[in-house]
Amino acid sequence: MVLNVNGVTREVAVEPDDALLTVLRDQLELTGPKYGCGEGACGACTVLINGAATRSCITAVSSVAGKEVMTIEGLEKNGKLHAVQQAFLKTDAFQCSYCASGMSMSTVAVLKNSATPSDDAIVKAMNGNICRCGTYPYIMKAIKLASQS
Repeated sequence: MVLNVNGVTREVAVEPDDALLTVLRDQLELTGPKYGCGEGACGACTVLINGAATRSCITAVSSVAGKEVMTIEGLEKNGKLHAVQQAFLKTDAFQCSYCASGMSMSTVAVLKNSATPSDDAIVKAMNGNICRCGTYPYIMKAIKLASQS
């Protein structure tokens, strides 16, 4: 199967129903997306599929053939972090950072849909991204900061 991941075409030998998360981590060695719940409920595995936030742990790899898959590793360009990554660092939003990749990818999707989302829109869009450390006020601050970039 041929996949487009982070702008690079990659060929992988997989079963069509293999989880995208497993393929990304085990075959392509992209460890940004994390395994959390395995049910698509925690958001740790979030990647972008054609720009939409998608839970990779419950996404069959066959469903992304011919689509653009982006992981956190694909956000940085030419040594420069994406505005979302910079905002999360500047606000010191994360403690353990297990949720960082999923939160960042969901934020990119939120800001793609609305450059200056309301607090309610942010909460709705980020619903299902769980931070075990409870740093939600800082995450909200980071999203607001990234929207100003």
